[in-house]
Amino acid sequence: MAEPHPSGVAGLILAGGQGSRMNHQDKGLVALRGEPMVAHVARCLAPQVGRLIISANRHADRYARYGEVVADGEPELGAWQGPLVGIAAALAAASSDEWLVIAPCDTPFLPADLAARLVGAAQAAGAPMAYAVAGGQRHSACMAVRTSVLPALLEYLRAGDRKVGLWQARSGAVEALFDDAPAHAFMNVNTPEDLAQAERYASQ
Repeated sequence: MAEPHPSGVAGLILAGGQGSRMNHQDKGLVALRGEPMVAHVARCLAPQVGRLIISANRHADRYARYGEVVADGEPELGAWQGPLVGIAAALAAASSDEWLVIAPCDTPFLPADLAARLVGAAQAAGAPMAYAVAGGQRHSACMAVRTSVLPALLEYLRAGDRKVGLWQARSGAVEALFDDAPAHAFMNVNTPEDLAQAERYASQ
């Protein structure tokens, strides 16, 4: 199957978390090898998509250096409501695209073919979304989603649900296998200890 053309694919970096395990720092702006983590994610994801969106609820001016910033959430849903609220905001912003490829701001070592393989897996299965699986481990926040799922996502959120995995299961999401990716390709930098490990990986 031919790879999707980036012009029909938008990218989203999720940067709306509270960073509770990183001493409440804004994780996307935590330095890794002298650059904010969001810079590492953007450098990987931007060439794979036609436009790059960043979902954030603070430091919008700093994030704007790396992409188009959208506020994380809707007034009716409240703040700090988890990644799905940020995804909903980005889906609305990317309505002219067919697909939205999503990655968290704390995954600095993503595969260079992430978007193509996620979208390709969903297309091959006739599914509205696909999420990454590597070495038997599910990485739900690394996913490709058809932008047409926005109304159903908003309905799910307004019902009070926030779990990413449950939404994916109800929506018919499929796996995209990345078993050939490096062991740290989907590493989440959640804690200072993770950051120290990421520094070691980045220096290799």
